[in-house]
Amino acid sequence: MLLAIHNSHPQPRQIRRAVDVLKAGGLVVYPTDTVYGLGCDLYNKKGIERIYQIKRRDRNKPLSFICADLKDISQYARVTDYAYKIMRRLLPGPYTFILEASRLVPKIILPKRQTTGIRVPDNAICNALLAELGSPIISTSVKLEDGSYMNDPREIEKKFGHCVDLVIDGGSLIPEESSVISLLQDEAEVIRVGKGDVSAFL
Repeated sequence: MLLAIHNSHPQPRQIRRAVDVLKAGGLVVYPTDTVYGLGCDLYNKKGIERIYQIKRRDRNKPLSFICADLKDISQYARVTDYAYKIMRRLLPGPYTFILEASRLVPKIILPKRQTTGIRVPDNAICNALLAELGSPIISTSVKLEDGSYMNDPREIEKKFGHCVDLVIDGGSLIPEESSVISLLQDEAEVIRVGKGDVSAFL
């Protein structure tokens, strides 16, 4: 199913429809400030299993998730003063931060490690979904077999409509992956250079 939602002023009724799908255990493709993401409720174990299958992703590779804000992050990860200062400056924005996971993060997305990737996207649809759902959403990029990102929701629906429950049409994106920064041991290490400016850490 394709559901059009305004990318800067999301209609509450449409957001509720999308969140009903998430609450029912469904998989949703949604726009972010970087690429279209594929996700489900953080605590939907069956949904997470489906994501690993759809992505043909190695079970030893962890999955990231999106949170509503910095306060939300502190429930799911250990946030030191050092990490807080950096994230407060950069979020919301196109960054994924690697942090030590709290016990609230399901083990299924933490294979063999206790660290997790968390994002707070600068995207009105993401913000509205998170506010309505009340919990984080798994976030993994929608890609083709050759590794290229898909930016047109109608094309995404054609390609993945049979294996996901909803594709949100938030308009076409210029896809560019997030920058990934590890903040473990109170040290900023750039793991991947993406859309977010990381010059301060290089």
